[in-house]
Amino acid sequence: MKRKDAKKVKDIDGLHNILIDLKPRRCDSDVYINQKIDMTNLIKFIEKKKKENNEYKITYFHAIAMAFAKVFYNKKLLNRFICDRTTYERTEVVIAFVAKIAFDDKSDEVMINIKVDKDDNIYDISRKISEKVNKIRNSKETKKENTNNVVDFVGSLPKFIRVPVVGIFKYLDKKGMLPESFTKDNLYYSSIILSNLGNLKIGSIYHNLANFGTSSFLATIGLIHKDKVVDNDGMERVVDICDFGINCDERVADGYYFAKAIKMFEYIIENPKLLEDKACEKIEVK
Repeated sequence: MKRKDAKKVKDIDGLHNILIDLKPRRCDSDVYINQKIDMTNLIKFIEKKKKENNEYKITYFHAIAMAFAKVFYNKKLLNRFICDRTTYERTEVVIAFVAKIAFDDKSDEVMINIKVDKDDNIYDISRKISEKVNKIRNSKETKKENTNNVVDFVGSLPKFIRVPVVGIFKYLDKKGMLPESFTKDNLYYSSIILSNLGNLKIGSIYHNLANFGTSSFLATIGLIHKDKVVDNDGMERVVDICDFGINCDERVADGYYFAKAIKMFEYIIENPKLLEDKACEKIEVK
């Protein structure tokens, strides 16, 4: 089946084809990864940028989103997904997350997808995220737009109508035939879904992937906190640590590839100057 958002991958080895047949559902193929990363250098980087006269304030979330985007550009297999027992490679790198319209418990949440172009850097991502979030929060005419409106409408239908309608959506999703109005800002149609739990002052969790959409990765970001680590010289020290809970679809690559990708992500966070380079810039992990 030809798709608008991806191209079919033809050179899949037999083992991975069989794996797809054995585990045709994405949520049955979850692999859970926990990674603790030293945030010391990133904290210094963010503090330095706060003092500069930048139009958009760079946050930890912006930096982490950019780091993941750079990994996806460097590790092409991560931008793949399985749909209808077929492997596809996404044509764009898209970072997705949920934002609250206002900072209170009763506030609505909206889905936001940010396309990361190959020449984007941390400043571009900061601008894109800030502009998208501010547009939604400052809108007086409507709280939501595009996909969020469609989801709200379908979700408000009576059960006897909603269930078959959702069934139709699931079939169209499997065949890659859903209209753009439903996928444009749908977080399930992204390279990776990010959830910043650090804002809630809690640690990372593992959140299952969904059988709907095309996202093969989901990562939660925990609270930055002090923790003891042992360095290469065997000395114990206290540093700022962040826990990341990452779920990935094991069918898109092998364990070695995932491990190298996580190491690259850690390397970028510990060397934040790399965030100022283009997203597609090749990275050699030392």
